[in-house]
Amino acid sequence: MITKLEDIADRFREVEGLLADPQVMQDQARYRALTKEHADLSDVVGVYTRFRDLGEEITGSRELLKDPDPDVRDMARSELEELEQQQQTLEGQLKQLLIPKDPNDDKNIIMEVRAGTGGDEAALFAGDLFRMYTRFAERQGWKVELLSAADSEAGGFKEVIALVSGKGAFSRFKYESGTHRVQRVPETEAQGRIHTSACTVAVLPEAEDVDVDIDPSDLRIDLFRASGAGGQHVNKTESAVRITHVPTGVVVSCQDEKSQHKNKAKAMKVLRSRLLDSMQEEQAAQQAAERKSQVGSGDRSERIRTYNFPQGRCTDHRIGLTLYKLDAIMQGELDELLNSLATYFQAEQLAGQEA
Repeated sequence: MITKLEDIADRFREVEGLLADPQVMQDQARYRALTKEHADLSDVVGVYTRFRDLGEEITGSRELLKDPDPDVRDMARSELEELEQQQQTLEGQLKQLLIPKDPNDDKNIIMEVRAGTGGDEAALFAGDLFRMYTRFAERQGWKVELLSAADSEAGGFKEVIALVSGKGAFSRFKYESGTHRVQRVPETEAQGRIHTSACTVAVLPEAEDVDVDIDPSDLRIDLFRASGAGGQHVNKTESAVRITHVPTGVVVSCQDEKSQHKNKAKAMKVLRSRLLDSMQEEQAAQQAAERKSQVGSGDRSERIRTYNFPQGRCTDHRIGLTLYKLDAIMQGELDELLNSLATYFQAEQLAGQEA
């Protein structure tokens, strides 16, 4: 670990020197790239510098343990214990900082929420989940743009897809992919019986043009008339768009906008992100075959969380965490939940690195 940290410190100093070079400053693209690299390395170097300084202080305190004065030895022993605790804490921080960063962490996301088993109640819960995520995103100062929605007659959504734009959106939401189960008494239930229904959530990093190369000849684009609520343009013009990526069979449709061009742009955004996600899952599966475990695979067939309304309880089954603050969670107060998930999966990655 020390050798790796020394290499990072050397590179940090090299980048600092390059940033002060007038020729580099004139090359805006290179200057921006170096500035980002400098920012990425600075946290690691800052902690490592303190860790190294502590090592020198510990060496000094150990020398004082040989002092003939018992008072000096007692003082050195006390200092040594405190310094070693600090060093242990910093070592843990350094191990976390050395975990390879997910290249998608800073990206915007495409979030898809779909009603599963449970009929109308599942659609209502899909609406509740989408509202929960929207409120959390707004607390972060992120923008939520609706891309596509299929309303349910009883309220809520059969399916809703949105773009969440904000720095670090994927890093916060990436563990939300999976099956979410709800247990509650539906408003239409006269006997007061608890019903169980489910929704699925998919969180995809927004794909850039450079991430996925789509050959236009691989696309089949169909135009059709929008249906459902939507104003005067409904059933009057063929503004709705359905795009099929023929090689993979992935189909995306969008009819929310009055403009055919806007619907096509939104559909392409979703298609690009789904294809990127599929590529990355395939790569992750190949890597998993070469090692013992795969961290954060986001298996969407897995039930990840239960929301029990009668008990006011939210349980995440992956990490065994139960919080009795369901009302607050449904209002978008997700920090405790998301922080616990991030800590757990980081620990899994650390264990994988040390194995």
